[in-house]
Amino acid sequence: MKRPLATLFLLASATPLVGQAQWLTLSTPGIPRTADGKPDLAAPAPRTSDGHPELTGLWRPAGTSGELRDPTKIQAWARTRMAEHERNYYRDGPHMLCLPSGPAFVAGGGGMRRFVQSPTMIAVLNGDLTYRQIFMDGRELEPDPLPIFMGYSVGRWDGETLVVESNGFNEKTWLHQEGLSHTEQLRITERYRRLDFGHMQLDVTYEDPGTFDSPLQVSVKMEYAADDVILESVCNEASEGGVKHWVGDKASDNRATAVSVGPELLAKYVGTYRGYWLDFMTTVEVTVEDGGLFLQRNGGQKSPLLPQSENTFVCPTCQWGQPYVFAREGGGMATQVSEIQVSGAWVFKRVQ
Repeated sequence: MKRPLATLFLLASATPLVGQAQWLTLSTPGIPRTADGKPDLAAPAPRTSDGHPELTGLWRPAGTSGELRDPTKIQAWARTRMAEHERNYYRDGPHMLCLPSGPAFVAGGGGMRRFVQSPTMIAVLNGDLTYRQIFMDGRELEPDPLPIFMGYSVGRWDGETLVVESNGFNEKTWLHQEGLSHTEQLRITERYRRLDFGHMQLDVTYEDPGTFDSPLQVSVKMEYAADDVILESVCNEASEGGVKHWVGDKASDNRATAVSVGPELLAKYVGTYRGYWLDFMTTVEVTVEDGGLFLQRNGGQKSPLLPQSENTFVCPTCQWGQPYVFAREGGGMATQVSEIQVSGAWVFKRVQ
């Protein structure tokens, strides 16, 4: 029996938190530690028996920069498609339809992932039960592969750097959750360099003559997720009514219920807030423009916040249309903002 999307999201989000609460008391075996027992992320990087850097372990993205979200680098048809996805509240996104996200995982969009390394293959395991096979046995990519969701990947060592080349992606996936489409000409090159035990640098090149006029570069900082676990996040198809729970006519509904909040109070919410959402370190920037609040999440698009009370605002054009609740101490500036989802309130503290 199919369950409503909201229920499935709640189960998928809440269940891992319970499991982690039990398992976080267990230490990851075999990793270097400081005198007080904490993971020593600055320790030297381990090596395999054949002398290559050892990448096996659980890793999380810790910061992404580059050109993938620069609209000037994207061809007009792809910008138009992104605008259509935004107006449609991203209802056609693979993540909304319970389809694999494919290349969106490469530059950090998929949260934690586990590397399992052997001399002839490296496997990358994702929390949504998808995986990648990186063949290290000397084979080359096929020039005309059958397009699939996760593509095909081959790897080789260039000194201390793992170089991974991938192609064969179908056109059903996006390159990030803001709706950047691509063609079957997409080719991705990743370069992984483990700096020390707990830090890895990933540099990604995206080539797609059907979407970009020139290759795009993205850099991702990755950190070893010591004493942590990755548990499955299961999505199930929902009825049209289930999807509508997320992507219905939110903007009209929220504007009808909006209240008036004075500029003096709005100014107290302006700032930068940061905290974890699931496995993602998330940054929320709040600004005032034209007499209203706007929110930018992890450097994405600016979205208007519609006031439903003095401290509660709804973001109708955000991916899930979620509310944001600001907290202040006395009459001062807001100290935190909570992002309300079916999985609970995710608290981001003011950092600026």
